[in-house]
Amino acid sequence: MAVREIYDLGEIPPLGAVPRYMHASVIRSELYGPPVKSFRLETVEVPPVGRGQVLIMVMAAGINYNGVWAGLGTPADVIAARRRNGDPLDFHIAGSEGSGVVWAVGEGVRGLRVGDHVIVGGVCWDESAADIRMGADPTTSTSQKAWGYELNHGSFAQFTVAAEYQCHRKPDRLTWEEAGCFLAGGSTSYRQLLGWHPHTVQPGDPVLIWGGAGGLGSMAIQITRCFGGRPIAVVSDDAKTDYCLRLGAEGVINRREFDHWGRMPDPADLDAYRAWLGGVRSFGRKIWDVLGDRRSPKIVLEHPGRDTLPTSVYVCDNGGMVVTCAGTSGYNGDLDLRFLWMFQKRLQGSHAANVRQTAAVIDLVAAGRLDPCLSEAYPFADIAEAHQRVYENRHLHGNAAVLVNAPEPGLKSL
Repeated sequence: MAVREIYDLGEIPPLGAVPRYMHASVIRSELYGPPVKSFRLETVEVPPVGRGQVLIMVMAAGINYNGVWAGLGTPADVIAARRRNGDPLDFHIAGSEGSGVVWAVGEGVRGLRVGDHVIVGGVCWDESAADIRMGADPTTSTSQKAWGYELNHGSFAQFTVAAEYQCHRKPDRLTWEEAGCFLAGGSTSYRQLLGWHPHTVQPGDPVLIWGGAGGLGSMAIQITRCFGGRPIAVVSDDAKTDYCLRLGAEGVINRREFDHWGRMPDPADLDAYRAWLGGVRSFGRKIWDVLGDRRSPKIVLEHPGRDTLPTSVYVCDNGGMVVTCAGTSGYNGDLDLRFLWMFQKRLQGSHAANVRQTAAVIDLVAAGRLDPCLSEAYPFADIAEAHQRVYENRHLHGNAAVLVNAPEPGLKSL
């Protein structure tokens, strides 16, 4: 059986037949900038499969902020960083989540075989790293890297390579685009809410969730409900209220009703600090209104960073936790330390999820307890526009995906 050098998007080669070239959405450093500028469709070679890896024919891929950052070239120039470490490739293929079919297996792979349908998680590590061998959670390992961001050959291509441990069985009930869109936000929020003992969501716990209608927030609302918590969603538009309520939010707060956002003023500037504190306290009273009693969030699920962190630390309950996974509004994190130490609150960083946590989220989706919250499935040619909408906060509620080899939405198998 002859194998062609390249196949069209949506054209499925014979099972296990690996062409030499593939179509991909490529980022190059000379085009760094907004997504509509930085993403370009090109033909590149299919990546080789290493030990412990599998080659995956990508059916659909999720859209998230990793692609925006990769295209901007900030906060890290991912191409320059790899080339300093000896990588000869001068381009980057983003995409940190996806679904597809195992197309080839490398040496040492035991749990997967050609033809398996999988979902791919977005975090990699070196299983032989010294800290992992000493018992560290792999996501905290010094060897840990984001697939499709710090590592090349993500899911925005016909084929990709991933470590065996990144791959999880795709639930049969999900379409390719549903399977490819929820894992980044779902596993990240699961770890934030349940990964930091003893600060895990418990029945009756109020949980404040920033960006409640986004990919991370929409999964966090549902996970909080699954474990008996009381999610309060924060949004930027009243049009998002009904969506969050349908997902299970106890109430919704429109942050545009308040104007104290941004970096916290110097406490020595009494007038500015007093005005800021008035805004924060007003926001805290709004939380009480939603809950119907004077309770504060036991967990605050953070990701905006600069604009919201001072408020999050203040409104968090005594002995509670603010857990953050990003800084989408900026990386400065001001706070009044008095509210942290005097009330014994915890400020916790959280990044992605380990294999067990990732599998737990997939199991909840497979059981129908979590909705993947797919809002839109773009054609492959619109990857740049899909990321531009995320960059400009024009995207729809929930999660978005791009069809890669899946010829149309709604398909569940080859």
